[in-house]
Amino acid sequence: MRLVAIVVLVAMGVQMRAMGQDTKPMGSQYAGNRGALKAGVFVPLPLGAVRPSGWLKDQLVIQANGLTGHLDEFWPDLGAKSSWKGGDGEGWERGPYYLDGLVPLAYLLNDQRLIEKTKPWMEWMLASSAANGWFGPVKNKDRWPLAVAMKVLTQYYEATGDERAMGVLKRYFDYLKTAPPDWPAKEWRGVRAGENVLTAYWLYNRTGNADYVAVAQSILANCFDWSNEFTTFPNVQPGRQGHPTHGVNIGMAIKYPGLQYVLTGDEKFKKAAYEALANLDKHHGQVGGRYSCDEHLAGRHPSQGTEMCAVVEEMFSLSHLVAIFGDGAMADRLEMLAYNGLPGTTTADFWAHQYDQQANQVIVNRAKRAWVSNGNDSNLYGLEPNFGCCTANMHQGWPKLVSHMWMATGDGGLAAVVYGPSEVRAKVGGGSIVTVTETTDYPFDGTIRITVQSAQAVEFPLYLRVPGWANGDVAIQMGGQTISGQATGSFLTLKRKWQPGDTVELLLPMKLRTERRYNNAVSILRGPLVFSLKIGERFEKLKGYSEKLAAADWAVYPETPWNYGLVLDAAKPEGSVTVRSQKPTAVPFANEGAPVTLKVKGKLLKNWGMVNNSADAPPASPVESAEPAVDLQLIPYGCTRLRVTEFPVVKP
Repeated sequence: MRLVAIVVLVAMGVQMRAMGQDTKPMGSQYAGNRGALKAGVFVPLPLGAVRPSGWLKDQLVIQANGLTGHLDEFWPDLGAKSSWKGGDGEGWERGPYYLDGLVPLAYLLNDQRLIEKTKPWMEWMLASSAANGWFGPVKNKDRWPLAVAMKVLTQYYEATGDERAMGVLKRYFDYLKTAPPDWPAKEWRGVRAGENVLTAYWLYNRTGNADYVAVAQSILANCFDWSNEFTTFPNVQPGRQGHPTHGVNIGMAIKYPGLQYVLTGDEKFKKAAYEALANLDKHHGQVGGRYSCDEHLAGRHPSQGTEMCAVVEEMFSLSHLVAIFGDGAMADRLEMLAYNGLPGTTTADFWAHQYDQQANQVIVNRAKRAWVSNGNDSNLYGLEPNFGCCTANMHQGWPKLVSHMWMATGDGGLAAVVYGPSEVRAKVGGGSIVTVTETTDYPFDGTIRITVQSAQAVEFPLYLRVPGWANGDVAIQMGGQTISGQATGSFLTLKRKWQPGDTVELLLPMKLRTERRYNNAVSILRGPLVFSLKIGERFEKLKGYSEKLAAADWAVYPETPWNYGLVLDAAKPEGSVTVRSQKPTAVPFANEGAPVTLKVKGKLLKNWGMVNNSADAPPASPVESAEPAVDLQLIPYGCTRLRVTEFPVVKP
């Protein structure tokens, strides 16, 4: 790695190196992979070690005040009759799905109202463990929802230390150890079996009991072979339907080759994890790190949909792959999903969500579209558009992002994996406790201020991710000195004896860049944010669900034209685009008051219209237009409910 003025850093007592260079191991203070498993580069921290601040805390509070904090008060599937609370109602996946987001949200915010809301669920689940180890509703005979429930129990245990949760998990794995394999490739529990492996590793790393590794081996040997699926990738063309093309299955399965790599150390599984992402991008990729799936893989056309469940599951999978491989490019993708696709598929107040979002989404209404298999309600913003699975499952997105923003390292350090306003309290070095505060408006701004607080001076390495879009062009300020440098790896490491109150500023260049998309269209990006045309939005209420709460179904209609081509030098967008920034508001992803606005010229394209109730494919660029050039405003994708994100480029 080449660094400018490295002598200044040495004088300040700081060693800088690219990640992967040999270091003196000090030992992680957290439950990383034990001897039977290949060590990951990073170790996820327990729930509660990382907490949100700034605009990110505002976003989680919005979620707590929206559907997540009130859904069980009026949605029958999560009401008093839920079998996951001892009733005779829904007893499959929806209760665990909801808790998989509610539990981390409650404890991250230390929100007593939400913590109290979790208790009837958790107390019933903890008491449901039978003599043979099975748990949950008696009427459920399927292993799949128990895999989700185990993710809930692991988070609950980390947050509370309640040993009853550990007992339920151990007894269930005792059951799995003696029961015959039941992971058929044509059933949900077979294509999603890897979710059980996560808990097997979690238990083994905390207990040392090799039986849990044996159960993981049995599961992976008897379920659907995702590593082969991602490597051979038979689903090049859109339109096929089945478990291997189902978007949510894929979102979960992206991490499964990584789990096999941890178990075997075989490089073919590492290769399969990367091929999964590359093949999805090549054949079904959407701007912002998504892939199309409405309900199944649907190609690269920007009016195809992506199911919200697929977004949150891909985010969770990427967080695990980052921990295993230490690859900053996977964290780049995680940020893109979190800061674009996640907020873009909910209303800004988190009272409604879409089943399918579109990159070019110019009308939201009840109408037939060219989905592979979804229904006419799929792009409404509402309570339960199309299917209710996302209504239950979407809540994990923001809380699990926060939980994985910082991770421990094997040499006793901390890694800033995903940037955003946050605070981490963790053990480092030989066991000293430090609090590291990250003050920033990122992703809306590139200045990141990191402050270390501890009772006394402590030596440990601090790993700072260098995003791929920064092209190695970063600057670090410390002690009044500015150090510019280029990184050949995806993390820079600062190792020094940190004094209480030491502060580092990481300056990431928020340069504009473009990405070529469908029909040679262009998308504009700045940092991890994708930008979309700001279209006038008129909301029309279709149905309300509560007299006291804001839950409703909404159509959204355009009030301004959307069919523009950009007058843009795609190779040098900074010459064509003006950037205006402001502090995020208390509602960070609202359409009005967006933290960043781009001004660019565009021309109306009268021959670009609608097909099948969605925007037609962008005319192949470059395009011609005799219309006058007008000023257009582009705002972050996540601030829009109507949008054009893949633009034709007007011929000079």
